Amino acid sequence: MGRQTTEMLKGTLEGIVLMILAVRPAHGYEITTQLREAGFTDIAEGTVYALLVRVEQRGLVDVTKVPSEKGPPRKVFTLNASGDRHLQEFWQNWRFLADRIERLHRDITPQHEGE
Repeated sequence: MGRQTTEMLKGTLEGIVLMILAVRPAHGYEITTQLREAGFTDIAEGTVYALLVRVEQRGLVDVTKVPSEKGPPRKVFTLNASGDRHLQEFWQNWRFLADRIERLHRDITPQHEGE
């Protein structure tokens, strides 16, 4: 990923993680794996874990500790009602921005074609 992509991802990663949790509860490693399988190959586990701490502190997820075969219990994160509302707001904002960017691109691109 280039620097620009990395910066754009920082602004949307929370919504992406909440979207994953809207499908089913998961722990940090599962989320990181799913992101990597979706093509976000440069995502560091630490980035995902730090984000999970933030969404937990903000009350967007519920956390259950589940015994692990290796080491301490794992935290399993579940999207709660507050998190679902936050995710719906994310999608509204995403559609608003994507629409405006696409419209701007459509309006400007013909002027620069052929240069």
